[in-house]
Amino acid sequence: MVIRQEVHSDLPIPPGEYLAEIIAELGMTKDELAKRMNRPAAKLSAIFAGDKAITSDTALQLEKVVGVPAHIWTGLEAEYRLTLARLQEAREHQQLQDESELITKFCYKELAELGFVAKKTKPLEKVAELQRFFGVTSLRNITDLRRYQAAFRSARRKRSPEALTAWLRIGEVKGQKTVCAPFDINKLERTLQELRSLTLRAPEQFEPELHKILADAGVVLVLAPHLSKTYAHGATFWLGRDKAVLMLTLRGSWADIFWFSLFHELGHILLHLSKQEVILESDEVETENLSCKDQAHESEANQFATDTLIPPEAYKNFVESGSFYRGDIERFASQVDIDTGIVVGRLQHDDHIQKSWHNQLRSRYEWKG
Repeated sequence: MVIRQEVHSDLPIPPGEYLAEIIAELGMTKDELAKRMNRPAAKLSAIFAGDKAITSDTALQLEKVVGVPAHIWTGLEAEYRLTLARLQEAREHQQLQDESELITKFCYKELAELGFVAKKTKPLEKVAELQRFFGVTSLRNITDLRRYQAAFRSARRKRSPEALTAWLRIGEVKGQKTVCAPFDINKLERTLQELRSLTLRAPEQFEPELHKILADAGVVLVLAPHLSKTYAHGATFWLGRDKAVLMLTLRGSWADIFWFSLFHELGHILLHLSKQEVILESDEVETENLSCKDQAHESEANQFATDTLIPPEAYKNFVESGSFYRGDIERFASQVDIDTGIVVGRLQHDDHIQKSWHNQLRSRYEWKG
């Protein structure tokens, strides 16, 4: 009887196949072998199939029962496992090559500049970094994940769903690292006026408090950088059962737009956000492409932000006065305790004044994030 060990074989042959040939030559069945070794037949079946490794103990038992030295069995097992590992490595290398075309689509350069992935020069290393960032074994798997499916809705411009996915992942990663209290809808509702009062402060004064107020109610605020070809300015989704994430892009600088977007997203959280849903805000989404339900939700979130920032009855009376000089706007903003720029932005949006009027009363934020 001769046992030949194939060195560096490209074909992984489990030692169990050699064992089957040997016992056949000995006129021994698999059941008999199991009894001679005092082993359950099922466990030996796994060895025959290559699903279970031949250990040193098993090799010594086989040496006694079939007469083949133990080191032959351990050698065959080691070669088999090494060949499997080589094949797996080759498959992974080929997969990295196949996915290298996605490097640019997933905004690798921008993510590296922001520190979310390591700066690499070789394409395969970049793919591996993106896989680590997204927490997937293949970048092709991303489109099947519910978290990112909102990124693949149609848009007016040719936006990049891969870029949007990278942007949402930034929010997910930051949200996972942020500690907050369990979500409490009643507490969040009670903080609305406190949040509104922050509009009168500069970013360096209100930003830490804004994060804290929301975190105490179970909402993580993520101020995310803008990524090319996303055309997104906000998103809301859940991480687990008790943490809501509210994302806003740092692309915009007008204070009134920032606050309207914030309260718009809070409206979604309070009124619409389910535990499985991702609500993505983009200026480029065509209204006609939204379902009736989504259109209604957008309208409701807009109305929520509008009415929360400026009391409806007070605004109605102010508009009916028909006087929108600088002093009039400043007095009204003071009366309703809101940033003057928010009133100007509202008047411009409602076409009560031209878009070029009173912009000196609107503030611009310079975000460091």
